[in-house]
Amino acid sequence: MTLTTDDVYREVMTVDPPTAADPGEQARRDHLFGELWSGPELSRRERRWVTLVCVGFDTDQRAMDEHFYAAQNSGDMTLEELLEFVLHFAVYCGWPKASRVEMTIKEQWTRIRQERGEEVPEWPLLSNDTLGPNDWEARLQRGEQEFRDVNLVPAPARNTPYQQAGILNFVFGHLWQRPGLTRRDRRFITVPCVGVSEAPMPILSHAGSALHSGDITRPEMDEIVRQFTAYAGEAKGAALAKAVEDDLLGQMLADR
Repeated sequence: MTLTTDDVYREVMTVDPPTAADPGEQARRDHLFGELWSGPELSRRERRWVTLVCVGFDTDQRAMDEHFYAAQNSGDMTLEELLEFVLHFAVYCGWPKASRVEMTIKEQWTRIRQERGEEVPEWPLLSNDTLGPNDWEARLQRGEQEFRDVNLVPAPARNTPYQQAGILNFVFGHLWQRPGLTRRDRRFITVPCVGVSEAPMPILSHAGSALHSGDITRPEMDEIVRQFTAYAGEAKGAALAKAVEDDLLGQMLADR
């Protein structure tokens, strides 16, 4: 049985589609839900990561409400996974934007509990154990190894606060090692994060390392670019696509 655009919309957004305001809106809906979200190249959960980054960075509150509601209401992401997403998003897209994303997640979580007639419990305090080890030398060494494992290049020197405290101690000494998301999940979050941030070197670095690590295949990356372009816009999508092509060309030349 072939699903219609409206069927896919209901599955993705977990609500009935509203009446399109005009032919342009209907055409966009047909593209998004009749073609993109129904594509087999990525799972719905993987497409959600890309989309959540885009709407979170854009801070369109209506889109944020709709997509963070759907992510939770569908069961595709747990609350714990989405809160872990916020921390990763904060590192690559900025803490102020992440603050708004976390507020939206909590609001939509509360909305869902109320719609289901469930009690809305208090937020539990987290144990300090979730912060990882506090042996700083061991943590920096592990951060250097994680940097190499993720980026497939040597770790930077510990010669600035940005590199030592930020990149080696926190981003790779802690964030990428947290158990709440898999490394593949974090790839699906990081690639669109650097894309929306329009950071040329991180775009090339993270797109390339995602591919060369085997965490994301080339067909999957092409589909990430399609999903990203639909929600981040043609200009940012073109920049991400170019980085993928440049990486492929560089690899072909290196293999000669």
